[in-house]
Amino acid sequence: MPPAPTPPEVSPLPARQFSAEERQALYDIIAERRDVRDEFLPDPIDPAMLNRVLQAAHLAPSVGFMQPWNFILIRDPARRAEVHAAFQRANDEAATLFPDEKQATYRALKLQGILKAPLNICITCDRDRCGPVVLGRTHNPEMDLYSSVCAVQNLWLAARAEGLGVGWVSIYHEADLRALLGLPERVKIVAYLCIGHVDRFYAAPELALKGWRQRLKLEDLVMEDGWQEPV
Repeated sequence: MPPAPTPPEVSPLPARQFSAEERQALYDIIAERRDVRDEFLPDPIDPAMLNRVLQAAHLAPSVGFMQPWNFILIRDPARRAEVHAAFQRANDEAATLFPDEKQATYRALKLQGILKAPLNICITCDRDRCGPVVLGRTHNPEMDLYSSVCAVQNLWLAARAEGLGVGWVSIYHEADLRALLGLPERVKIVAYLCIGHVDRFYAAPELALKGWRQRLKLEDLVMEDGWQEPV
């Protein structure tokens, strides 16, 4: 039997250099990304546009090239009503956890668009996708979860480039959402997103504009060679 052919050497290509306009477009998209809550329009998302956004998410980096994510598209009004009810139960509990002077502000915030957005997406992490031993996850097993978060951010930025709004819903009991979506034990919920067309975006993050919290200064967050306690 003749020996198997030697695969051709894989060599990197010359690094593409992006123009100043291309770089600025990326920075603009990052700066103008917003967490959209209740401003969604009812218009359906064009399938080709949705596919571009999902492809961008699928191009995220992942530990050991594991690609642990799945994207559960949730359009059914009845299913979204169940998710909204789970959110509402958790949100009522959350309001009581804040100091009295914050509770009125909290209850006035619109924290989700589950019913108003035409599409909900649950992004998950299949922790067993590549078996028990994964390159890069041998000593820090949570790296697959971080990889899935990268997919969330890719999706969010691509959606903003397409003119779509995205809202991240984080107030729910995980057991409630797992049961509604029928998730296997090995699959972890990473993000529950609302996505749809919008006709306006806030000029700055909504929570900053409404006085909940302001952006920290970058210079207070950068350290060199180790941790330094802030003065």
